[in-house]
Amino acid sequence: MNTVLPNGTADLYLTDGGLETTLVFLEGYELPCFAAFDLLKDEKGYHVLRDYYRRYLNISREFGMGFILESPTWRANPDWIERIGYPGSAIADVNEKAVQLLADLKKEFENDIGNIVISGCVGPRGDGYVPEHVMTAEEAQKYHAAQIAVFSRTPVDMVSAITMNYVEEAIGIALASAAVGLPVVISFTVETDGKLPTGMSLKEAINQVDKNVAQPPLYFMINCAHPNHFFNELESGRNEHWTKRIRGLRANASCKSHAELDEAIELDRGSPQDLAIEHKRLKEVFSQLNVFGGCCGTDEEHVIAIAGQVRHLPEQSA
Repeated sequence: MNTVLPNGTADLYLTDGGLETTLVFLEGYELPCFAAFDLLKDEKGYHVLRDYYRRYLNISREFGMGFILESPTWRANPDWIERIGYPGSAIADVNEKAVQLLADLKKEFENDIGNIVISGCVGPRGDGYVPEHVMTAEEAQKYHAAQIAVFSRTPVDMVSAITMNYVEEAIGIALASAAVGLPVVISFTVETDGKLPTGMSLKEAINQVDKNVAQPPLYFMINCAHPNHFFNELESGRNEHWTKRIRGLRANASCKSHAELDEAIELDRGSPQDLAIEHKRLKEVFSQLNVFGGCCGTDEEHVIAIAGQVRHLPEQSA
């Protein structure tokens, strides 16, 4: 069965919610530096991650939607691996184990879900909210090439760069992915004003990435912000090409700023139903949107609510 990537169809896809916030705040696991891949070090942790993804795959099956299995490797790049206490040489083993988990899950569900995409998740070298260790595009390509090279030897269908907060790092990841023949998706973090933490607009960021790589990303996404934070920014470019390049959303449950969320000691789950209604409003205006999941504070309840609001409803017979 050929895997159809989301940019090649109008079909709807789900992905998971806030992996790390679910594991830490709802299930009580300690993740060093928010690194979910650390659970793969033993059998118990492996089963925790497997069961987490299974819950979302079951939602996808129930709604008749495709699914993107995003690897738990947001922190599995060289600096973070060593900060957590792994040797630099562990980068291959960690990322290969993560993808193998997803490959096993795809095999388990492939007869029930029409399209399952395996995505190799790449996170920022620095913080997800604040641009730090700012690199040139060339430096970012060299830095992220180590993790992306591992993905190229696994059954991943594409690379997803999640929580990108400045454009040069996104360009570097796109270049590194193209160098090993992997398609890439770029997902930008935005602040409460709908702009990147650097102050750059989404329009400028998307256009800069597209014009600085020979092989543009499959599509772009927005993550780690509530729809209230970026709806007006998208609305301002409703009929422009750059908004049509955005196909996916991984929104926060909370309306709080990143600074407020960083200081929070309790999880803000917001209102799943309100979040879902905001997604419906976005889907009605930007019909190309077809990838829906969650970010900080979201869990299965949010994704179920979103799926119920955005799915294609069958035409009613007279």
